[in-house]
Parts: sequence; structure tokens; C-alpha cells
Amino acid sequence: MIYAPIALFVYNRLQHTRQTVEALVKNDLAAESELFVFSDGPRSEGDRESVEAVRMYLASINDFKLITVVERETNFGCAASIIGGITEIVNRYGQIIIVEDDIVTSPYFLRYMNEALEFYRDEERVVCIHGYLYPVKKKLPDTFFLKGADIWGWATWKRGWDLYENDSQKLLDELTERNLIREFDVDDSFCYSGILKHQIWGDINTWDIQWLAAAFLKGKLTLYPGKSLVRNIGYDSSGTHCDTSNSFDTEVSPDPVRIQRIPLKEHAGARKAVRNFFRSLDPEPESSLVQHTLDRLARILGRR
Repeated sequence: MIYAPIALFVYNRLQHTRQTVEALVKNDLAAESELFVFSDGPRSEGDRESVEAVRMYLASINDFKLITVVERETNFGCAASIIGGITEIVNRYGQIIIVEDDIVTSPYFLRYMNEALEFYRDEERVVCIHGYLYPVKKKLPDTFFLKGADIWGWATWKRGWDLYENDSQKLLDELTERNLIREFDVDDSFCYSGILKHQIWGDINTWDIQWLAAAFLKGKLTLYPGKSLVRNIGYDSSGTHCDTSNSFDTEVSPDPVRIQRIPLKEHAGARKAVRNFFRSLDPEPESSLVQHTLDRLARILGRR
């Protein structure tokens, strides 16, 4: 098996970056994987010292097959940095595993990602492998599919990333014309379409909502684990727009995830479980949008 390269996106949070890297190192495939780290340049002089501290730490890492650190001389901003980094690596290698500087992974994360990338390599409908599972109340299968894409510890192939569409207005128009807004918003439980609107209005500057919408409109699927292999540690007010919260906190599974043949369709029970989780966050979906536009997607909504 040819193991997928890992792309890690960092900015100025040393302790988060350290936890992310240390968790990846504990994976049994770390020593056989190439790691590309994209370090964005400081947004202001006030950020320069913390950016340099992260870069000094990155220079000390030696636990992967090969490590390449791309130090941006200027501040690209999170969206441009991530889009550019993913595009560069996936065009070169044909596949990619993506983590950001607030994602702590299970020791089985890389194995799950690589096995799933290999298993579904030629399955055109599957475009994303995801490592995080919401803290839902329902017990779910070892793996299952949901429609669209996701972005907390994930992987894709070139054929998947080629679907990326950066034009938020175009995506919103198609969702509206095809009467898909309610479904895209997970039965009105989380206002993803509202995030698209905020992107169009210039309130935020992100890349991920376009990825979710583009995959959704193409009828593509994301593979999820029945138990989370990822924990997000970014809900500590360390990022701009990021309030302290434990709503999305979850335990990382101590067990590996078995990849096996399952029906190529959205799992109705999993969709219902996610919908119920979203509804438990806030009784008003639009209010939930405002909070979680600044919370769940904090690290990619113009923080940098």
C-alpha cells in the first residue's frame, strides 16, 4: 500500500500544534508517512513571535518518513493557505490526509484513513473519509455514509478535490433552484446554507462550507467511523471567533475501525442521530448558525 501524505495546517498556537503532532506520532504508520506542514505567515507583528515559536517546534520533529515545512513569508489567510496546500499535495500524490492544528487523533487514525482511501479508491460516489464523529446518543455501525463532505480530520483523492467549487453564490443558487436547502441544513437542524450566505456577504472568509456544499450537490458520500478517532481541542477561546465550549467534545475511541463493504448510500439512522444532536445544541437553528459559525468552524472562518 502507498500511504497517503499528511497535510498539517498551523498558525500560532504552539500548545495545540504540539498536541496534534504528538498524537500523530503515536500512530503506527507515522514513520511510513510523509508530513507536509503549511505554516501561514503572521497576520500582524503581534503574531510574529507566536508564529516563530510554532516554527521552531516544527524544526524539532523527526518522527515521520519525510517532513517538509512550508513557511509562508506573508499571511495567506486560512482559506487560501488550506486551499493552496491541499491542491498542491493532492495534485502531486493523488490522495491526501488533512489535519489542522487543533485536531488530536487516535493512534489508529492513519491506518483507518489509509485503509479507507485504498478500499474506496475507485468508488466515484465516495469523495471523503472522515475521522470525527459527533457525540451522538445512538450507537452506530463501525462505518457508515452521510451525504456531502466534512473537515475535522479527513482525507480525499484528487477526483474528490477536483469537485471543489469556491463560488459560494453559485452553490447557494443551485441549492435553492433544486429545492435542497432543507436537506443541506440537515432537516433545518443546522443552518449550513446560512454560513454560505455569510460567506457571500463577506462576514466570514472560509473554504470549508464550499467543500461541503459542492460534494452535497454532486450527491457524493463521506465515510464516517462509528466511534470518533478525532477530538477537537480548539474550543478554548484560543482562536479568533472561538468561544469556550464542550458541545462537540467527544472521547477518542481506543479501538481500531474495521473497513468493510457497506451499502453505498446515506445511513438513515446516522443522519437522524446527527440531526438530533444538532437540534440539542440550540432550539433555534438560525441562532445555532450564528454561534457555531463562530464556534464549530472557528479555525477556518478568518481567524488567521
